Amino acid sequence: MTPADLSRCVVRAVRCAVADGELAAGAAAPERVVVERTRPGGVGDYATPVAFQVAKAARCAPRDVAGVLARRLGAEPGIERVEVTGAGFLNFVLPAPSAPALVTDAIIRDIVIRDVRGGAAHVLPADESGLGLRERVVRRSVLRLVCAQGGTERDLPAGLPVAPVAKRDGDVVARYGADAAGWAMLAVPARETPSFSDALLHQGEANEFFRVRYAHARSRALVRNAEQLGFHQEAGDVDVEDAPALLRLLADHPLVLDAAAHHHAPERLVRNLVELADALLDFQYRVLPQGDEKPSAAHRSRLALAEAAGTVLAGGLALLGMDAPERL
Repeated sequence: MTPADLSRCVVRAVRCAVADGELAAGAAAPERVVVERTRPGGVGDYATPVAFQVAKAARCAPRDVAGVLARRLGAEPGIERVEVTGAGFLNFVLPAPSAPALVTDAIIRDIVIRDVRGGAAHVLPADESGLGLRERVVRRSVLRLVCAQGGTERDLPAGLPVAPVAKRDGDVVARYGADAAGWAMLAVPARETPSFSDALLHQGEANEFFRVRYAHARSRALVRNAEQLGFHQEAGDVDVEDAPALLRLLADHPLVLDAAAHHHAPERLVRNLVELADALLDFQYRVLPQGDEKPSAAHRSRLALAEAAGTVLAGGLALLGMDAPERL
């Protein structure tokens, strides 16, 4: 179960609890429930404050609402355990996702993102008249994110507050290139003024945009090198201790996309891509056989995981409106 699936399960649980009389009839389910990663020291994998949203209309305490929902959600397939903490927070423990499932989900997600018919890869707002450079960049990215989650341009707010590029920065597209300039414009919340530096021009560790594209190129290089060694990727089980950060980030990616679309915040996707790229660049050295070592099932599984991470990076860059070169 993905975090987005979990959010839908919670909405359904509220509706069913109202229909069955466990919650007051006025306790309408919210259209969307926020599900977030549990903070360090918290309980479970994910948590939601939905009980606080429903409690007033349900005419009972948030903890009582949470108790009703916990009983229902505890029986849902894909949820291992539900606990109520504090004044009414719902906490979820999910079965650890397998590497094959994460790989398959990543590839399917990329296909959806890149499918022009799905409206995510090349979609543009119908009317950009009167918009400044950064307004166009932000609005296009937000629209791609919304469309990737099944929405349309009608789901965008009429006014999306965007701080323009400072006049002192001049023609940033001419200086840095469209993709690098776009990255800087999307890397901070829309209300904040973007920052441009010469690091955007350097192909090195200090340039986060370069690291993301380089990590994608490295994933493609690993696939090519494996083919030269005579073996292909296979989505078998990868030891969690072998790639904990990479597996966690792949599992969280759908939640990041959902939150970025809902909050009209492409900077959330930017941060996720940087973290994923850094995890992949660290993991890459364990993918291929070393020296006289023969390719094994573990190598094939790691290769599949690296390819899936590269696929997610490419899909994320597409949502931001940027290319993902196979070679750098």
